[in-house]
Amino acid sequence: QVQLVESGGGLVQAGGSLRLSCAASISTLNINTMGWYRQAPGKQRVLVAGITRAGTLTYANSVKGRFTISRDNAKNTVYLQMNGLKPEDTAVYYCNAFSFGHDYWGQGTQVTVSS
Repeated sequence: QVQLVESGGGLVQAGGSLRLSCAASISTLNINTMGWYRQAPGKQRVLVAGITRAGTLTYANSVKGRFTISRDNAKNTVYLQMNGLKPEDTAVYYCNAFSFGHDYWGQGTQVTVSS
């Protein structure tokens, strides 16, 4: 069982920045892949960014060049630095961990970008 606790969401104006954090209850060295997903009202949950244990990065086209995912194994934490935020980035952001053949999810954190 892996527990994930997100923090860092909030309200920001377009063009602003936020950093999301996701703290895992186990060592991130034991987690194959961690990522951030988002779900806007009335839409499906989609991948925003992912990072493997080996450090391979994946980004949705819509956030490339603006968002950066990173992990601090010493703190068992994954971050999502979001710069140049746009109103269309407004969503609930969820942390995900894939470990031991199972998907685990955080409770979600709201990000709202005003125009």
